[in-house]
Amino acid sequence: MSDVAIKRPLGLRIWANGFLIFWLILAAFPFLWTLWGSFKVEGDFFSKANWANSIFGTLTDVETGAAFTGAGYEGAWIQEEFWRAALNSAIVCFCVVTISLTCGTLGGYALSRSTYRYAFWFLLFALIFRAMPPITLVSGYLLPFYEWNLWGKLSTTIIVLVAINQPFTLWMLTSFFKNIPKDLDESAMVDGCTRFQAFRHVIIPVMWPGVITTGLFSFLLAYNDFVVTALLLDQENQTMIPKIASFLGTTQTKGNVMFAVAAVVSVTAPLFVMVMFFQRQIVSGLTAGAVKG
Repeated sequence: MSDVAIKRPLGLRIWANGFLIFWLILAAFPFLWTLWGSFKVEGDFFSKANWANSIFGTLTDVETGAAFTGAGYEGAWIQEEFWRAALNSAIVCFCVVTISLTCGTLGGYALSRSTYRYAFWFLLFALIFRAMPPITLVSGYLLPFYEWNLWGKLSTTIIVLVAINQPFTLWMLTSFFKNIPKDLDESAMVDGCTRFQAFRHVIIPVMWPGVITTGLFSFLLAYNDFVVTALLLDQENQTMIPKIASFLGTTQTKGNVMFAVAAVVSVTAPLFVMVMFFQRQIVSGLTAGAVKG
């Protein structure tokens, strides 16, 4: 069929492109508005008298002498030491992703190549375990963590998040491995490779988009978690998401909302960069299961 025959009418293309632009603006507006407001004072960003203050920065100009201010970022990162929470998040995410992917790739490959029926039941139990609310798993760790004096430390969060995340990585990676023909393994072993050498030098390069996609989802689980990290970590070892909640204060203590706004932008911005950087691998990984062969 020629390109002319399948060409869409001009009106339909204009409507589709306009709707797409409108939808992108609508989806990006909350973040863009928060980004803009993070450079204002609280009286402007949350102004009840005149919403235009949040745009023009009337009170910000009065208080700081300029329409924009970085006081929120300075207060969050320096005064409240948000950089410590960022470092803790980096440690937790790195350990969770590394452990989950290492166990997930080895376990997923073994399960995808297994001819025994236990592989199906193993994955089924893993799915049931993953369906459980994360909060129910924390109670099971209370006693040993208290007895071993691990409560409040980063290692406790890493252990629990890996336990929550591992069934998901097993399911995803097993499905990816099943879409890779076993002939590749057999050909590599015929050429003199051991099973592990075939896995390392032949299968993993083919599986790389799936590994990156699974690793990104594992990273997001650890990066965005609030319930587990808030329960398991003490104030000194907080990660970024619970730290943001502490900026808001409680009924007994007054918080600083602009510190929280600046911290939200700081937490969200790296996710945009990461998704844009790995977009090709993510699309390849998500669509890998659609084609068998």
